[in-house]
Amino acid sequence: MIKPARLKKGDKVAIVSLSYGMGGEEDVLHKYELGKQRLETVFGLEVVTMPNALKGISFLDENPEARAEDLMAAFQDPYIKGIFTMIGGDDTIRLLEHIDFDVIRSNPKIFCGYSDTTTNHFMMFKAGLMSFYGPSILAEFAENKAMHEYTEYFVKKTFFDPQPELAINPSPAWTSEFLDWADKANNKIARKMTPDDEGYELLQGRGAAKGRLIGGCVDVFPMIIGTEIWPATSEWDNAILFLETSQDHPRPDDVTYILRGMAAQGLFKRISGIIFGKPVEEKYYDEYRQMLLKVVGDECGLHDMPILYNVNFGHTAPMCILPYGAVAEINCAQKSFRLLEAGVL
Repeated sequence: MIKPARLKKGDKVAIVSLSYGMGGEEDVLHKYELGKQRLETVFGLEVVTMPNALKGISFLDENPEARAEDLMAAFQDPYIKGIFTMIGGDDTIRLLEHIDFDVIRSNPKIFCGYSDTTTNHFMMFKAGLMSFYGPSILAEFAENKAMHEYTEYFVKKTFFDPQPELAINPSPAWTSEFLDWADKANNKIARKMTPDDEGYELLQGRGAAKGRLIGGCVDVFPMIIGTEIWPATSEWDNAILFLETSQDHPRPDDVTYILRGMAAQGLFKRISGIIFGKPVEEKYYDEYRQMLLKVVGDECGLHDMPILYNVNFGHTAPMCILPYGAVAEINCAQKSFRLLEAGVL
């Protein structure tokens, strides 16, 4: 995998809107402005908002090629060192026919986002570029009152101050509370945090599992399985699969069907371990846990495969950052997870 260069203060970064265009709607513009301001003041970056990113829901829905045009232009601009997504959505797959993989491969730079951005990450993976499953502008950079220290820490350690090894410890608290984004006054109100005394939960496994990270929001997988960006079977060898679910709270049965499809491809017999993100509002917490044990342990017969549950990435705040293709380790005895290499140069 090609690693992009690290960020430093003064670097120019781009904001793109590759799926749902809400960042350009009048009642949400203040969230975009807050997220942009945080990139500038907290991290010392110069922000460029790409031409179509603020054109609103209708325009971006009707013009997926304009979204892809922004992404390609950001990659081609030699002065832009990083690209951050506005928000997720549900139709990033429509950009696929407009993507030039050679442009991505020839212009490596940091690319960050999550949720429906999973599709973009698999585009980067196909191009051979290490990308980052992490915060978006509207949700995490524009967090109410202040960014979560946990999220801010991983932005700095991942992009600005990379380490040869990085422990990803559990967050002591979490939140899924939603405060209406249309009410600007909510920007000054911190969301209610729930203590998390349990930390990570080891569902099964023993020893230590090492592998290169690949995964994303499992809700998105049905749209990309079978397309040119779905990795070849051999690319899953010895990988650590990371999975999380969205704010749509997909039914446990639906997630089970997706995982059974992956099992039918033989993927679980190739990977070395799984980490699963904390479910939004902890809805279906027990059901998802039992689903993993049933599909991976009972149906695939892989009772010794390490599965680490309740990890802080994805749709529940705060979040760590996971670099696609970076080597990571699950330690079953310690119930710990760490990166064994930096994602940037």
